[in-house]
Amino acid sequence: MTFTRHWLTTSMLAAAALAACSKGDNANTDTTASGTANGNVAASCPNNDTQLKLAAGFCATVFADSVGPARHLVVAPNGVVYVALEGTKPSPEKQIGGQPEPKASSAVVAMRDTTGDGKADVIERIPGTGNTGIGIYRNMLYVDEGTKIVRFPLDSTSVVPKGQPQTVVSGLPLSPGHRSRNFVIDQNGAMYVNVGSATNACQPKDRTPDMPGTDPCTELRTRAGIWKFDANKTGQTFSPNARFATGLRNGMGLAIDPADGKLWATQHGRDGLFDYWKSKFPDPKYQAENPAEELVQVNQGDDFGWPYCYYAVDQKKLVDAPEYGGDGKKDDRCKDKKESVATFGGHWAPMDLFFYTGNQLADKYKKGAFIVFHGSWNRAPEQQAPSRVVFQPLDGGKAHGDMEIFIDDFAQVPADQVQPGTVKHRAVGIAQGPDGSLYVSDDLGGRIYRVTYGAQNGKQQVAARR
Repeated sequence: MTFTRHWLTTSMLAAAALAACSKGDNANTDTTASGTANGNVAASCPNNDTQLKLAAGFCATVFADSVGPARHLVVAPNGVVYVALEGTKPSPEKQIGGQPEPKASSAVVAMRDTTGDGKADVIERIPGTGNTGIGIYRNMLYVDEGTKIVRFPLDSTSVVPKGQPQTVVSGLPLSPGHRSRNFVIDQNGAMYVNVGSATNACQPKDRTPDMPGTDPCTELRTRAGIWKFDANKTGQTFSPNARFATGLRNGMGLAIDPADGKLWATQHGRDGLFDYWKSKFPDPKYQAENPAEELVQVNQGDDFGWPYCYYAVDQKKLVDAPEYGGDGKKDDRCKDKKESVATFGGHWAPMDLFFYTGNQLADKYKKGAFIVFHGSWNRAPEQQAPSRVVFQPLDGGKAHGDMEIFIDDFAQVPADQVQPGTVKHRAVGIAQGPDGSLYVSDDLGGRIYRVTYGAQNGKQQVAARR
């Protein structure tokens, strides 16, 4: 496809903006960039039927379309793609932002390409009520059903499991608030589960102007953190005692770094600094730009600060929330909280996190993490941020330069028309296929994208090593 001068110009402006607001090597707080942050231009791809803009040399095709509200996804060693469908009530942000109520007739969609043309020709469904999380461990398919996580034995003779689900953990708190119970399982079976906050900022009455927060925030006992369970066991029950880390408002992206086995997460920042605290933040632009979204490395016992703190872009650090006496500069409650590794534009909404281990992409993509952003709904009066996939270089557990926009233009509308009610697609999940290709899900249009390097008629070429 052909790209216009606007794509090139925006790319160069984005790079300048990122450099201008950088916190050393770990801040990426530009909020409207629609080109790659390092200035690369997406390559022409004759087989691209997606209209996406991609990093140079990459192509995307529609693997499957209109499958339902597709959330996270995973690819089995035999190439079957499993996608969780959101069947529970949408989050408060989705409801406020106007995204339609999910209509999922099944918990999971299973898809397979049996002809090698890069398109799913076998599509089957697993009944039930899905949510967001999905994973594979020791030939078992694990599925987030909201209040519980279940697993199905995979069957080599069928794309869908034939056995009955086994409950791995039950009693997960679901309502109110953030409902995704996404998870990641490490090689030993440790299963880390995101249990997002019930409220925006731990106020006694959620989203009430000028109301102080509950202090201490009792919600943290069962929400706004990461819980650890054992994927090898069934019949576990949610308990405050299983909390692994706290202070994450909604850790939608969870991933294990294959290099050292450490856990990483993304943080959805809070809302309403202007809407609910005009007395302290009279300029709506401050709310549009703050707080930054965060990438964090997570260890046992870490506290990332919610609800007492948020990441202020201008201060380049965590500062006290207004519900707890903050004014955008004070950091009395935040000095002992764990800082982020990298930050991104306000309200971009990080939905998934992924470390690449394949051989199709260049080696540089093994030295960092991919992050999927849903796009914003609440950046008015500033321009809304579109959905995109970025790559954040890392080195030694630290950010190593600015992010690069890897895939853009899921919205399929002009930048000044990007709104939750106008965009066509919103990316959510990312996963790697056995051939090293990538798959990206979309919960608005129900589309599954397949991304390859130098793809021609569904066949891949291995990227030159860099």
